[in-house]
Amino acid sequence: MFVKVKGDMKYLFAMMDDEPRFWIAQQIADSKFNADVRPLLGQAKEATGEVPLVLTTDGGRHFNQPFKREFGTTNRYSQHVKEIRLDGTVHNNKMERMNGEVRDREKVMRGIKRTDSPIFKGLQIYNNFVRPHESLDGATPAEKAEITVEGEDKWLTLIQNACRTKS
Repeated sequence: MFVKVKGDMKYLFAMMDDEPRFWIAQQIADSKFNADVRPLLGQAKEATGEVPLVLTTDGGRHFNQPFKREFGTTNRYSQHVKEIRLDGTVHNNKMERMNGEVRDREKVMRGIKRTDSPIFKGLQIYNNFVRPHESLDGATPAEKAEITVEGEDKWLTLIQNACRTKS
């Protein structure tokens, strides 16, 4: 999705695990059409420790070579689906819904100030660990992925746990 950073349009690439809707990785690029997405795919592979069985993209050609480099050589069964249609069985509606959440936040902020803004990571944490999803029967993607955050205030618990690991 396009986001305004310091008044310039940038592109936010994000990867999500389809079933639990867990936001895995993100990358800000100057353009949607010729960006090197290898860092995004590498981030996803490092975060999950796995190669996806299926990667669904919007069909941009700039995904082909990075997909083969990052995933194709290590897992010959990994498939890149790039034929997305509104009326088809393969679509990216879940990703578009997440983009809407990001857009709602970016709009009230009147743009983002820096490409390395912590707001993107904060939105990712909020989406994964704090925000209940109606489509997941009120669970968070973390809960759906069997990752638990103990405590009444999940934000506070996450912050306290992060502080403990830094010391």
